[in-house]
Amino acid sequence: MITEATLPSTSASTTARQLWTRTRGVVAAVVLLLVAAVVIATIRSDARHGTLDPRSADPRGSRAVAELLADRGVDTRVVTTLDEARAAAAPDTTLLIATPDLLTHRQQTWLHSSTAGTGGRTLLVAPGSWSVERLAPGVTADPATSLDSDLAPDCALPAAQRAGTADLGGVRYTTTHLDADECYPSERLATLLRIPDPTEGGDTVVLGAPDILYNDHLDEQGNASLALQLLGSRPHLVWYLPSLSDTSAADADDERSFFDLLPSGWLWGTLQLFLAAALAALWRARRLGPLVPEKLPVAIRASETVEGRARLYRKSNARDRAAAALRSTTRTRLAPLVGVPVTQAHTPEALLPALSAHLHSHGDGQALHTLLFGPPPGDDAALISLADQLDALEREVRRP
Repeated sequence: MITEATLPSTSASTTARQLWTRTRGVVAAVVLLLVAAVVIATIRSDARHGTLDPRSADPRGSRAVAELLADRGVDTRVVTTLDEARAAAAPDTTLLIATPDLLTHRQQTWLHSSTAGTGGRTLLVAPGSWSVERLAPGVTADPATSLDSDLAPDCALPAAQRAGTADLGGVRYTTTHLDADECYPSERLATLLRIPDPTEGGDTVVLGAPDILYNDHLDEQGNASLALQLLGSRPHLVWYLPSLSDTSAADADDERSFFDLLPSGWLWGTLQLFLAAALAALWRARRLGPLVPEKLPVAIRASETVEGRARLYRKSNARDRAAAALRSTTRTRLAPLVGVPVTQAHTPEALLPALSAHLHSHGDGQALHTLLFGPPPGDDAALISLADQLDALEREVRRP
């Protein structure tokens, strides 16, 4: 019984391997981001090794200055609640507030009322406009920070004169106190202020940057000298690290909004990004030019269709389908030339004997069977060779 062979499907569906090849770059990037996030979270998970912590030996910790103060007889005690910080205010104590901007307005008011008039020293580390006006009334933070780091004292404060150049910079301040020491100016605005309290002999010191307290900056410039003089003027140093878990911060009327937490200049930066995006969109739109009408349907040449299907076969490595299409087309064209009905062109028992008789090659039946009905080629070179052999066979049959 003679049956017509069924042509294989020419579908070029995406395989799992090809899908992985196309998406592995995105997957690798996502994995790297997740790993980086886990590493950063692990590094920052321990509060004892945080920035400006006198117990931390990390580069941004302050253990070095605490050890040097201990050698000079100054004891350092770390507190994390507002109540402990307020209770520590005394004439023989320096109260260092590491991150004043973490305090709510209510906490700032309470802390200032507790430290004012005690005769001790209060040292504020890089307070911004959120906190400096309440913790040091009469002092205003400039919105533009200083880009300089190595600054000269340029003031009469003895501690600054002895220390010389130091790593200050950061936030810059102006003050209405006429008797204040304005030191380490950057563009004529001070980055270190000392505001004396003439009634009790105490004072408030405002630092524009915490660099002189860091472990990895302490041995540079006059940082160590300045830090030791500012923190060692009293026998006791209370190092206040504001904590988000402090219950005194629970005040619904004093919560900071999302915009208060953003750094200064965010509005101007957002406007610049919006303008840049608009200009980029306009630039890209102008490059495209005006719209061109296109008459449909569009006539496509047969050669372009063949090339397009060939590229799809190659992209999906479908050599078996390409070989099957070549052999099927060749068999369809050869059958009428050797007297075989087209309906039997894909049956070896009908096509091969007639083809051998036409070519007078009775001994090459196996070779013709392999050429017209054989297995798919194993690589691209074999596929090209198959196409050449099929063309040669068809030319030979058509030869007069």
